[in-house]
Formats: sequence, structure tokens, C-alpha cells
Amino acid sequence: MSIGIVGGGIAALHLGLALRAAEVEVTLYGERDYDQVAAASLLNTVVHHSPTLARERQLGVAHWSARKYGYARHYHSLGGADPLRFAADFTNPSCAVDHRLYLPALAADFVERGGEIRIRGIGPHDLSALAALHDLIVIASGRGSLSGLFERRARLSPFDRPQRRICAGLYHGIARPEVDGVGIGIAPGVGELLEIPLVSRHGRVTALLFEHLPGTDAAALLDQPGGTAEFTRAISDTLRTYHPATFERVDESEFQLTDTRDILRGGVIPAVRRDYFEIEDGVYALALGDAHVVVDPVMGQGANIAAYSAAVVADHCGPDAVYDELFCRTVARAREAVLLGASEWTNLALQQHPRIERVLRAISHDPSLANTFTDNFDHPDRQWEVLATDRRADRFIHGGVRARSS
Repeated sequence: MSIGIVGGGIAALHLGLALRAAEVEVTLYGERDYDQVAAASLLNTVVHHSPTLARERQLGVAHWSARKYGYARHYHSLGGADPLRFAADFTNPSCAVDHRLYLPALAADFVERGGEIRIRGIGPHDLSALAALHDLIVIASGRGSLSGLFERRARLSPFDRPQRRICAGLYHGIARPEVDGVGIGIAPGVGELLEIPLVSRHGRVTALLFEHLPGTDAAALLDQPGGTAEFTRAISDTLRTYHPATFERVDESEFQLTDTRDILRGGVIPAVRRDYFEIEDGVYALALGDAHVVVDPVMGQGANIAAYSAAVVADHCGPDAVYDELFCRTVARAREAVLLGASEWTNLALQQHPRIERVLRAISHDPSLANTFTDNFDHPDRQWEVLATDRRADRFIHGGVRARSS
């Protein structure tokens, strides 16, 4: 039995490593080698929550200990006419590592354990050739010509354009809170800011992920080239105006981008796509990662649901598996609740839905509820159960759901 994986990100590598642990023959087809990945511009500012860190330990690739590099607190802030701030704690820590360090390290582990990496571009016209080589093709890249292979599920994909203009960067000159953690700032009608302690090639730095509504003045402020004095002033002014909880810890004499490569701009079109299709002769293509579910990074779920989905696929693979349509349907059912929970919750956040503000204001007065809400970043299906409707939010607020996540 042999499995081919198209893609080179966290979903592809986690799946490849898990398959090698089960002694499944696996080949990963990547667009660029990992030396290029290491030298590239900023890829993302993702946080790995505790279930992802647990999978890394299980796979033997926990190269950055959460005890040393992690954090276990969220600092929530809400702007507007009635501003709000409060903190809440995780049961188990999360950790953020620059993927330009992370992905090459896992790729080296994968090769050391007998996995094969082939650097070549794969398009739709290559699938028949891959189907002749492998029993199952897993497509974990949603970029370029591969992006339309899996049909969008319209009801679950309500947006046809990015809902935020994203500007992510790594910075010096921001003091960390006394208890380390991630800042989640909401500026009503403007956008959001995630402030993340991140391990990079510069050591521990602060990642700022601005998520601005298109067309706002705040979004336009960040159009200057990264690293210029004008850009730094624009970032500082944006923090001062919309995110004072972060600005209060900025040393303007030291505040600057760590490197001109350490910036990422763009936008994401959230989407949920079909799980699989038949290539030919009973060989199936299974969607994974961004080829399957794409979420905006505003709630920090993308890498985590990709790693989760890879673990579900791996759990169903092995020497006795039959990689047919029933296999694909079984995998789809097994992973759906978590993936759709993350997608629906994130899309609600992109709307700055009043239900979210109502929950935040309520839990700010109840540390137990606040901690449960924060723990649910580890479990997006549970968070969606809290936020899906007004009735569910009311039940949560009034004490119907208080158990800490395991």
C-alpha cells in the first residue's frame, strides 16, 4: 500500500509522519524545497493549541517545548463606546513557532523516518499519473490550479471575497505582559488584532496580526512598504487608536519590524469544500488542510484543524485499510464536527456578530466561564455549540455549560 500527499504544510507533514509511524509507504509532493521555505517571507503567525502540541509529542516532533516557549492565557479587549478588558486561562498551554523553522524541522524528521519528498509542481493533469503510483492521493494544498478541484459547499461557504485585509508581521519593542499570553483585540466596525508571543529565528518576538475590514481607514494605513518609517508610524498609530491594550507596552524607540521578510499581507476567502472525488479506476483524491477547509486566521484555528484532520485520516489508514469511497465517507464523517465548528465560529467572528460581544461581556464577570470559553479554542466544535444560536449562548452565560475542557 502506498499513499501520495500533495502539499508541504502542516497537514501534509503531520499525515506523512503518522503514516510512517504506521509503516505505510508515503511520498510527499511539494512545490518548493524546505531550504526555500526557511528563507522565504513570513508564511503565517499561527498558534498551535494544546491538542496539536499533544499530537506533536505523539509523533516525536515536539522540538519546542510548551513549558519553555508556550503560554496559557488570553487577554481579551473590546473597543468602542463601552470598552472592556479581561483575561482568561487555558488548562493546557499553547505555543507559536515560526513555520519557517517548524516545517523544515518536521520535513527532516519525515525523511529520516523513511518518507520520500519529491519537489515538483502538481496540477490536475498530473493526478492520473499519481493514481497509477499510489492507492490513495491526499491533496493538502489549496493553491493555484489545485484550488478548484474540490467543489465548494455553498451553504457552508457564504463569502465570495476576503472579509479582512490582513497584515501580519514580527516586531521588536513590545514588552510582554507579566503573565505571557495572546492578546485578542476587537475594534467594532474596524477589525481585530491578535498579539502573539512567537519563536522565530530572532528568538522570541511579538507577532501582530491585523485583521481590518476592507475599505476602512485603518486598512489603508498599512499599505506602505514594510520596514519603512512611514509603515512603523502607521502601525504605531493604529495600535494607539484601536488597540491601546497593546500600545501601552510599545517602546516607540525600539519598535520596529524584525526584518523586511517578516511581513505578510493579503486576504483569505473562507470556504468548505467536498471531501473527496474519484480520480479514475477506483483511486480517490481526499481533501486535507486548505484544500478542504479554509478559515480566516482571526480565531487562530487553521493550522490546528489541519493537524486534527491529518490525525483523523491517519487513524483510518494502515495495512488493512481499503482506500475506496467508503473509506473517504468514513473519514469525512469522523472529522466533520470539528472542522465545521471551526469554520462556522470563525465566520461568525468575521461578522462581528453581536452574540459574540454579548458572551464576552457576560464571561468577563465570571472567571469560570471565561476559562471555559478560552479552553474552547482547543475545541472549536464545543465553541460553536456555545455560539451557534442565541439560545445556546444564553444557556452558556447562565451556567448551563461550566465544565473545563479536558
